[in-house]
Amino acid sequence: MWTMSCCGDNMLEKAQDRLTPQGALYRNLQHFVNEDGNYVFCRYWEPETPPRALVMIIHGAGEHSGSYMNVATMLVNQSLFVFSHDHVGHGQSEGQRLNVSNFSIYVRDCVQHINMMKYRHPDLKIYLLAHSMGGLVAIYVIHDRPDDIAGAIFIAPLVAVNPESAKPWKVFCTRLMHHLVPNMPLGSMNPHWLSRDENEVTNYYKDPLCYHGAMKVGFAAVLLNAINGLKNVLVTITTPVLILHGDADKLCDIRGSYIMYEMVASTDKTLKVFEECFHQLHKEVPDVVKEVYALIEMWLNDRLPLPK
Repeated sequence: MWTMSCCGDNMLEKAQDRLTPQGALYRNLQHFVNEDGNYVFCRYWEPETPPRALVMIIHGAGEHSGSYMNVATMLVNQSLFVFSHDHVGHGQSEGQRLNVSNFSIYVRDCVQHINMMKYRHPDLKIYLLAHSMGGLVAIYVIHDRPDDIAGAIFIAPLVAVNPESAKPWKVFCTRLMHHLVPNMPLGSMNPHWLSRDENEVTNYYKDPLCYHGAMKVGFAAVLLNAINGLKNVLVTITTPVLILHGDADKLCDIRGSYIMYEMVASTDKTLKVFEECFHQLHKEVPDVVKEVYALIEMWLNDRLPLPK
């Protein structure tokens, strides 16, 4: 069992009876305690052979680290040590569901987890693999810790919202209501926008760790503020990046990936667009998933030593 805390042994002792939102004891689960005292559930996938590098998976809004089992398996098969956690308010971590007072909390917790892994594996490079809102988090993580991140893979990063949601009057109303009625629901995400593979849509419906409720005004405003701050952040990024996006994505506008590709200062950057594909390229129809995995493997292998 791997339990880590930024708060010392006393905090760990108090975890003996602390329960996840699903009623499991944190003392039986891998977790760390963030700076706010929230318990953050973690997952680790370690290869049988000596790892070539570390890869942190950063999940998107409403999902959780367990949504990436297949991606993690693919990476582990490349002799990579994969780690991830459920953002606060997600999955098996504490916190109000799909709600956070400041976007920087997600970034701060990722940096804390990275520090933990650096301490345990000081000689290994760290790569990020981030999807959707996780991509937005990853951009800020790289900005905060550029020397710690050797490269990043983005799948449909949240850099621009879809045009319908980005209409000026809607943005104005969201910001206004954020101060008046932050808990007012805005509506739920259509799961059929995630993938053209109906099995994946069904899996999402049935996953009790995914959030199936409505997004609230307050959370939407937090995301908009983080997106608006990107214009001063993207230009500072020199880390190698691979950006993958489906041109039929109705959740994260593909224009954001074009903007990101143009603005990042990295001399090692690649953008691959998948025609007629939806939001979760790693859970698309089998032929697309196979191509996505092959691209990720090739990109990493070009930048890492061969497995021993």
